[in-house]
Amino acid sequence: MCNDYEQHILWHEYCQMMQALELGVPTLQSERDLPIADDIRINDLGPVMRAAGNGVELAAMNFGFPPSRPRASPVFNFRSEKRSFENSHRCLIPASAFFEFTGQKYPKAKHRFSLNDAAFMAIAGIWREGKGDAPPAFTMLTTSPGPDVEPYHDRQVVVLRPSDWAHWIYLTRPERELLRPLPVGSLQVETVRPGKDKAGPI
Repeated sequence: MCNDYEQHILWHEYCQMMQALELGVPTLQSERDLPIADDIRINDLGPVMRAAGNGVELAAMNFGFPPSRPRASPVFNFRSEKRSFENSHRCLIPASAFFEFTGQKYPKAKHRFSLNDAAFMAIAGIWREGKGDAPPAFTMLTTSPGPDVEPYHDRQVVVLRPSDWAHWIYLTRPERELLRPLPVGSLQVETVRPGKDKAGPI
């Protein structure tokens, strides 16, 4: 599952998109709130979009909920099926792309997925406040794989088109209509690193 994504969204692109969607940009926020990163991995800080008053703000959060027991792994992907998120802190993870990996030997083949019909994507997520001095944390919601991802993995993160961003933040559409894979051809995929065993799709 997705444990690595890319943040190459430029600040002016983000502002243009938010203005077009009438979601606004808080006046005190700037490009410092949307840092560029080739790879954001588990336990890294990443910018997250969340409701703030009548608008949407960017907040730096840790990728992955802390483990619930000793020696367990952080919860970086969270299954969306048969769950309700009405009472959860919903958020969007802005990304220029996400990565999936195939193969048995390391390094595995690395495949980059981007959205075809928008400048960038947002991944549906939920977030929680941190304990003590820890920052808040987020996890990505997952669903069954769409036709673009299925050759590479048996699950996928929920990718939302810009027209659905406000619907997820404010839950103004049924969850079942939002938390599902996109139609065929929605995502572009390219292999950015061949694997040691040269494995392609699973």
